[in-house]
Amino acid sequence: MPKSKVRKKPVYTPPAKSQQVKVSPRWLAPTMVVSWIIGILWISIYYVAPQAPFLGGLQNWNLLIGFVFIIFGVVLSTRWR
Repeated sequence: MPKSKVRKKPVYTPPAKSQQVKVSPRWLAPTMVVSWIIGILWISIYYVAPQAPFLGGLQNWNLLIGFVFIIFGVVLSTRWR
């Protein structure tokens, strides 16, 4: 049986990283959750009571407003450590 070849280049060792752990700001998690809740409530209220005083004039723009809040919460969640 033939002998296996010896590795010619050294094994890769990643560079040493600093031990500093990144921490999220204290406002990030509550803002993220509140943004999701506002977005879901905005869309829900629009479907349950479309003639509400502050929602009636916006019509289908209410969906965009609700989804903007939800997407803002998702964007914030990518920054959470």
